[in-house]
Amino acid sequence: MGFGDLKSASGLKVLNDFLSDRSYIEGYVPSQADVAVFEAVSAPPPADLCHALRWFNHIKSYQNQKNSLPGVKKPLGQYGPAGVADTTSGPVPASKDDDDDDDDDIDLFGSDDEEDAEAARLKEQRLAEYAAKKAKKPALIAKSSILLDVKPWDDETDMAKLEECVRSIQMDGLVWGQSKLVPVGYGIKKLQIGCVVEDDKVTLLCLSGYCCLFVCLFVYRPAKLCLPVFQVGTDILEEQITAFEDFVQSMDVAAFNKI
Repeated sequence: MGFGDLKSASGLKVLNDFLSDRSYIEGYVPSQADVAVFEAVSAPPPADLCHALRWFNHIKSYQNQKNSLPGVKKPLGQYGPAGVADTTSGPVPASKDDDDDDDDDIDLFGSDDEEDAEAARLKEQRLAEYAAKKAKKPALIAKSSILLDVKPWDDETDMAKLEECVRSIQMDGLVWGQSKLVPVGYGIKKLQIGCVVEDDKVTLLCLSGYCCLFVCLFVYRPAKLCLPVFQVGTDILEEQITAFEDFVQSMDVAAFNKI
């Protein structure tokens, strides 16, 4: 398994083909597998490799929280399509001559006081850098993974065109993922498509049938247990998807998970 050399055009092409029907390297949510491959890619893929570029930009948004993503990082050779070996080059190891030069620079008779002062200075510098980095750490971006069921009118509906219409919906904080056609009955198939949304930017309220997804905030007041302050919800996705009325009969939320 592998992607070849991810620092070359051929390796990026393998990655692009691999992601043509996937949102992530493994599974349905960002993980350490995505972090491992992302760190091996030296720069954003070119625009013609649309699947790899979409994945690269999406995983880049998780850089401040990459250490908290699930999974265990493995060697690159354990990811990717079968039959392709990993040949991505790593850092160039130091030569033996360089090691010899370093040995020549060691002063065996240096002052202990100088070493102690330098160690103390480095310790203070690193503590200051850590404190500054911690102070600048951005707030965690809450995200959700949503699986939608989009139902056509009948068995004559062009499902490829229906999916094209759904994916044409673009908004800040929304990333479309994998999709598949699921039989419903009488030759009719529904489109099941996943997406990842940033909760602060896209909140879904589905009023189809008996499905209602909402966020309700509460506040404590004396002599009263809990009172609803306000209900936050938006039917943006449902409104935009069902606007393609020539293809779409209805939309439902099949699954919803916090990331």
